[in-house]
Amino acid sequence: MPTVADRGGAAAAVAAAQPQPPGDGDAQAYPHPGPTVARMLLGAQLRRLREEAGITCEDAGETIRASGSKISRLELGRTGFKIRDVTDILTLYGVHDEADRATLTALARQANVPGWWRPYSDVIPSWFEPYLGLEQAASVIRCFEIQFVPGLLQTEGYARAVMRLDADATETEIKLRLALRLRRQQLVHQPAPPHLWAVIDEAVLRRPMGGDEIMREQIRHLIELSQLPHVTIQVMPFSAGGHSAAGGPITLLRFAQGRLPDVVYLEQLNSAVYRDKPSDSLHYWNVLNSLATEAADPAASTQIMRRWMGDP
Repeated sequence: MPTVADRGGAAAAVAAAQPQPPGDGDAQAYPHPGPTVARMLLGAQLRRLREEAGITCEDAGETIRASGSKISRLELGRTGFKIRDVTDILTLYGVHDEADRATLTALARQANVPGWWRPYSDVIPSWFEPYLGLEQAASVIRCFEIQFVPGLLQTEGYARAVMRLDADATETEIKLRLALRLRRQQLVHQPAPPHLWAVIDEAVLRRPMGGDEIMREQIRHLIELSQLPHVTIQVMPFSAGGHSAAGGPITLLRFAQGRLPDVVYLEQLNSAVYRDKPSDSLHYWNVLNSLATEAADPAASTQIMRRWMGDP
């Protein structure tokens, strides 16, 4: 849940990638996953078809006048799709049913639609863009933070104070970054929100950001959000001593119905690492489980935050 930067069939894959309209009583439309998830879903489908056909990446690459590494990038969802390339690949893989071809080419078109975050592209690092789409599509978002309140849980004042830590950022850039963060936060209040489960180190609560009043507002906001049925907030108190996530902040994204593998997002100063190998995601899932065991439970965490504010 960054704070500084901001398996079914083909038909099911298309449905998963489509924007979900708000319900009749919703006052606003919520951001949809954009191209990221569509690319990953289509890439996974194409990889399955290639392997079933017994075709190598190199042979597939020759068909679209490209290299085997290009096929690998397509299958991982790291790049956009040309419709002609998709149709040529489907022919090579022996997919001749018109309905199946139409479904997969429709997914290819969805994978090329600009993300909802395009208006903020001037302040979004290229390595952060995939996260924005994955975050919107996740059904579970788990994180551990050691320095800042998770971005989805920040107040406007706190977020602005965090962004001002970048001495090179102009006021215009800060304004755009703040607008992006507030737009992302609609995720918490949409009709079918993901389960947000955050473990926050006590140092986050004790580190003043923007002054006492902003910190009090931020902690009050965390207490309010923790009352939502889909939000779990735990505090890792200093009294717990060392813990299993000494390396830094962690975000793990899990998706509904196993359409995509879990993705672990590890943000660094000016880059990020995405890990989606089952062995990696299982390791980090276990780490997050250990943290949840070691941290104060949600009720006790609320009391810790109230005491910090001086409330009874």
